[in-house]
Amino acid sequence: MSGHLQPIKLDSYKPLRELVCENIRQAIIDGTFSPGERLMEIQLADEMGVSRTPVREAIRKLELEGFVVMIPRRGTYVADISIKDITEIYEVRTCLDVLAAGLAAERITDEELDTMNGYLHEIGQHVANMDMNKIVEVDTAFHDVLYNASRNERLRSIINNLREQLTGIRGRSMSYPGRLVETMDEHRNLVDAIASRDVERAQHAARVHIENAEHTLLRSIAEPKKKAK
Repeated sequence: MSGHLQPIKLDSYKPLRELVCENIRQAIIDGTFSPGERLMEIQLADEMGVSRTPVREAIRKLELEGFVVMIPRRGTYVADISIKDITEIYEVRTCLDVLAAGLAAERITDEELDTMNGYLHEIGQHVANMDMNKIVEVDTAFHDVLYNASRNERLRSIINNLREQLTGIRGRSMSYPGRLVETMDEHRNLVDAIASRDVERAQHAARVHIENAEHTLLRSIAEPKKKAK
């Protein structure tokens, strides 16, 4: 196991198992731990300065979220997401985002619309500077407003769980040639539809956006393989 985790600070209001889970999850997302790498409970606990119990609890949660795979008698490994995984996640995500957009068109507040428009402007600035980290960060915040506007906590929780499973590779889609411009247009269409309280148009805009994101991600994965042949 090649990565090194930051020690856990015990001055947080969050339960220890949550802090441990967040720490390991972030290490997987940012590439500190590579796909297929084995995670050892003892070493993880030592690096974070905690006992094995919260590490074990965190690993169970990360398995449910799809970040790790537990293999009987072999141990725990960082999940290596497959094309099948991506397709399944996006099949579910498309349905949920369409639902969220429709609900948001009925329930969003003027303040939330202003926030979404502000994020669109901010994303545009980061696109001009090609700051991918900021683009992904603000894009996530943009969608968070949309999901909150659905006023459905269970829906928001499920979508966030699915989205987290793709966090480590989302940048590959957004950095694909031409994708950022398309994303900006799709975001604008989505906000305009929600602002007009047009449920069907908002649902269509959400479907187009998620399906295009999936297709671009799959192209970005497939093309390096074609070049290698």
